Formats: sequence, C-alpha cells, structure tokens
Amino acid sequence: MSALRNPPAFGVAIILLASCAWGEPEIDRLRVPEGFAVELLTDALPNARQLQLGDDGTLFAGTRSDGRVWAFRDGKATAIAEDLTMPSGIAFRDGNLYIGAVNTIYRLDDIESRLENPPTPTVITASLPEDGHHGWKHLEFGPDGSLWVPVGAPCNICDAADPYTTILRMDPATGRFDIAARGVRNTVGFDFEPGTDRLWFTDNGRDWLGDDTPSCELNVLDTTREAAVHFGYPHIHGSDVIDPEFGSGHAPTSFELPAWEFGAHTAPLGVAFYGAKQFPARYDGALFIAQHGSWNRSEKVGYRVMVAFFEDGDVTRVEPFLTGFLEGERAWGRPVDVLVDADGSLLVSDDQQGAVYRVRWVGGTLAAR
Repeated sequence: MSALRNPPAFGVAIILLASCAWGEPEIDRLRVPEGFAVELLTDALPNARQLQLGDDGTLFAGTRSDGRVWAFRDGKATAIAEDLTMPSGIAFRDGNLYIGAVNTIYRLDDIESRLENPPTPTVITASLPEDGHHGWKHLEFGPDGSLWVPVGAPCNICDAADPYTTILRMDPATGRFDIAARGVRNTVGFDFEPGTDRLWFTDNGRDWLGDDTPSCELNVLDTTREAAVHFGYPHIHGSDVIDPEFGSGHAPTSFELPAWEFGAHTAPLGVAFYGAKQFPARYDGALFIAQHGSWNRSEKVGYRVMVAFFEDGDVTRVEPFLTGFLEGERAWGRPVDVLVDADGSLLVSDDQQGAVYRVRWVGGTLAAR
C-alpha cells in the first residue's frame, strides 16, 4: 500500500453564514482543492452522523449520542424520532426511512409528508446484538433491494462468534438476514460501486498496538460470492499485521486483504462514490471518504475528507479533499459521513459540531461529458 501522492493545490474556503444554534464551526479554517468552495449548510443537527436524502429533497441525519433522528428541509431542523439507542445508521427507500439503533432496525413510513407529525416507528427486527461497544450502525440498500447492516466487535480485540464482526444482508420486510462478510472489526461506512456488484467499506483498525499500527482499511466485497468473505479480524490487521493474541497460525493470504490502507487511527467512516457531473471530470467515479480522526494516538491524525481515484477497478491514488478540522493537536470538528446531493455537490456531516457542510465546484463552466 502507498502513502499519499501528488496532493492537490488547496484554496481558501468560501463562507456561507448559517444559524449557529449548535457549536461554533470554524468554517473559515477549512481548505478544499483549487476551484472548490465549502459552505456551512446547517449547524442545527446535534451529533449528526449518517446522512440520507429523501425523494423530495429532505436531508436526514442519524445520531449516536443524541438519541434522535433529524430531518432538515427549507432551513428547518426537525426531530422525527427520539429516545433511541445510538440511532446512527439510516437508509431511505420507497418513501420510508429505516433506522439502525444497535439491536433494532426501525422503519418510519411515508416520512417526508409527515415531518411535523412523524409516525410511530415500526420495528423490523430487534434481534441484533445489544452491545454498545461498536454497536452503532450504518445502513445502505443494495441494488437488489436488500438492506446491508454491520455488526461490530463488542470489544477492542476478541474472537467473537457470529453475528459479531460481520456485514449482514437483510430482508427489509422481515428482518431475516444472511452473513455476507466476516472479520470486519468496525465498519460504519460503505457504498455500492455504481454499475457493479461491489461493496466498498471502511474498517477501523484495533487499538493499543502503538501509534502507527495497524492501519485502518478500505475494503471491497464482491457481493455475488455465495460464501461469506473473511477480512481478517481478529487474526490479521491491515495487509500483514499478525495479532499478538489471536494471530498465531493465521497467514494474511488466508483472508481478503485491504484495497487501501489509510494509516493507523485515522478512523475512516462514511464513503460515497461520485456519480454526478458538477465536479471536474477527474472526480468521475471517485470515492470520497470521511476520516473521523484519532482518539488515543499521541499525535492526532485524520479529521478530514479524502478522495480515492481508480484505474481498472483498483484504487491507485488517495488525496486530501477537505481539511482544516485539525490544527496541530487541536481538532475542532470530526467528519463522519459524505453524501452526494441532488445538485452534484458533496455534503459532509460533523458530529462534533452538529453540522453539515456543502462542497461545490465554483471554478467555472465544465466541458460537457
């Protein structure tokens, strides 16, 4: 795997003032590549985590510590569910919003027409593990209509039985599931590569092996494979780190190795493929990755949005895209999720500030493609 290469030139962010009802986002400190601008869409979504768009343009946000799910439309934030346990994962389909709250998957029916008087959540399943450690969720619908749900490790490092450390493929009508991937310590970010059956997901490496090992990962799963694919945890971390407690007798080549390594403690979370046309052509098909940042490294790393570029289906280059949340050892914001808006701009959630930022291209007219 490779270190960063050919970083882009960075310009100064453009400020769009918005209500500062929650925290103080220091948006003038943010940096984006030349020709882009970053704006504050809202800072009225406490602890904003995963983002989703409704059919009518409503922006939904899950939370982890806040216990509420938010809807943002026409400049107004509305809590549409509350008193839930870490409802960080959300997905939208056929007018309904699905919520992942540790052991329970809920559904809010016809939610965009009922923001001011939301329905009582329907329970799809309450049979997932109840552990709070890595129990928060990320939800996505697959091309076949299945709902994809992770179950993290209930620990920093342990050899836990199914369904821990898995990614589940779930029937959203019944809650029944099968296991599509094993050996995944803690993923709370994935996206399906457009036009393929490949699921790309981040995974956070284990702690307490030092500042620089093991690496956090970007992985890819071929969802057409019938048997569950094993990605190494708790035996192997990154491409070659053998766990001192659980690695004996296990070779890295026995597992699916990472498509890219980001470095230790960067904490990559949400990802999104860019399939719109607002950005320059070099971003066509690129993958944006939010890095939440380190919590126990002696010198902080992460706290930014990266972008990965592909050639022939493989990641060949990863660059910083949105930076400035970390200055020295001071981190004033923590990116969580990325989402391509209907207009082609990129939305970024920040759970520390309860904010959502919008990155748009302002560098001039682009050639038709």
